[in-house]
Amino acid sequence: MFVHDCMTANPITISKDTPIFEALEIIQKHKIRHLPVTRDGKLIGLVTERGLLKVSPSPASTLSVYELNYILAKVTVAEAMIKNPITISPNAPIEEAALIMREHKIGCLPVVEGDKLVGIITQTDMVEALVNLFGLRRAGSRVVLEVSDRVGVLAEITSLLKEKGVSIRSLATFEREPGLYELTFRLSVPDARGLAAELEQMGYKVISVS
Repeated sequence: MFVHDCMTANPITISKDTPIFEALEIIQKHKIRHLPVTRDGKLIGLVTERGLLKVSPSPASTLSVYELNYILAKVTVAEAMIKNPITISPNAPIEEAALIMREHKIGCLPVVEGDKLVGIITQTDMVEALVNLFGLRRAGSRVVLEVSDRVGVLAEITSLLKEKGVSIRSLATFEREPGLYELTFRLSVPDARGLAAELEQMGYKVISVS
């Protein structure tokens, strides 16, 4: 799965001259938290809801409504935007996007092809990608096995599944410790307890069946 499979294409954008109150209205209306800032289709910055609120007058301000509106009309996105935000290519693997967001502790990545903004990918998109990767919306069962790191493990398991006419919806691996892995299968059958019993007879440790 790649970034272009999960991103929001052609996202809503604003210019650096957009008043912050207008940017906040767009965020609230569309229920989003990030707005790319562009000029002639090229990314020049990024604003977040939190960043916009930081430059907005406090609700506890003693300014009059007229004064507040005047200030809000004068303060633009240019004063709140993140310049030169971290970006990613639409052809990058989805796990690369997740790693960048995790390492930099950011909630989104503008997606850039050449010098043109083509999309945006957020933490919400990453969760949706995880749901799709695990096939969680499709009917079936889940089997978790503990296996050693040796050649032929998957071939043995998939041979049994083929023999039983069972399709694999998704497969994930997790290294519990060096040389020991946890395999999570989502299978096409509604009840995998019989398969789990056969896998145990083959010497595999079944952690859970659901």
